Amino acid sequence: MKLEHFALNVEDPVAMAAWYAGHLGMRIMRQMPQAPFTTFLADDSGRIMVEIYLNPTDQVPAYRTMNPLLVHLAFVSENPTEDQDRLCAAGATLHAVQYLEDGSHLVMLRDPWGLALQLCKRGQPMLASKEW
Repeated sequence: MKLEHFALNVEDPVAMAAWYAGHLGMRIMRQMPQAPFTTFLADDSGRIMVEIYLNPTDQVPAYRTMNPLLVHLAFVSENPTEDQDRLCAAGATLHAVQYLEDGSHLVMLRDPWGLALQLCKRGQPMLASKEW
């Protein structure tokens, strides 16, 4: 089986989708123009999606106060420091920077809505290339 998507209830899916498309290279694959504004965003491989929506049947988690280790979206980054600076200039906030013994460089940020984002440059890549 393959992972198709991971879903998140968020406070402003329309603005969030535009930010993710504009700053993280994600593509809007489908978006409802009315509530709950369900939006599917694909990564640049087109193989993994994140679904975001504002569904009033349950509360939006308190992402801003949640420890990033509880939930975060992780993105492969060839230059985490450069991407960190670019994303912070676009409204993200820095949470932590780590350099691991295996050569990995990890940057934890929060997007403008408080959801944790991790930028990963692994010492040894863990995913196959885009061509798979």
